Amino acid sequence: MTIHPEHPFQDALPDRDPVRRLRGRLGGTVTLWTTGDLQRSRAGLTVSSRMVATGDPGHALALLDPDSTFAERFAETRTAVMHLLSWEHRELADAFGGVSPAPGGAFRLGEWSASEWGPLLRGVAVWAGLRLVEGEMTAVGWSVLADAVIEHVEIVAETDPLVHRRGRYQRPAVL
Repeated sequence: MTIHPEHPFQDALPDRDPVRRLRGRLGGTVTLWTTGDLQRSRAGLTVSSRMVATGDPGHALALLDPDSTFAERFAETRTAVMHLLSWEHRELADAFGGVSPAPGGAFRLGEWSASEWGPLLRGVAVWAGLRLVEGEMTAVGWSVLADAVIEHVEIVAETDPLVHRRGRYQRPAVL
């Protein structure tokens, strides 16, 4: 077997989507969104296209895969937890993003507790409880735009955020 430096599933440079390449250069902390209950009707998705808008109330906006189980469940439950992941959560992020296997499901890769907004990953340093605004999610490009009110925020000492830029995880220096 030969190991090549390029990504095996990536298109050749001239064939790559320039908008996706632009988005990949924005970078940011990796988020995991979860919804449902702890038993059987739960779903989660690693979300890289998101924004937090301050205000009264604050809002979390995300572009979601319209075919994902998470988008479907979020539209039903109207609540979700947005977790900001740490370096230790790389495998979890890949499993929920559908890029690595998770025998028995991605929720088996972490310890979870129930919250008012959905499954909460134990030990996460920063998370928010969200409630989807009234109405349907709007189609935007190949995604759907979810607009959620931020009802609750928990922030503890952030030590090692998981950052994603240009298709790779990075460890930034924390100030």
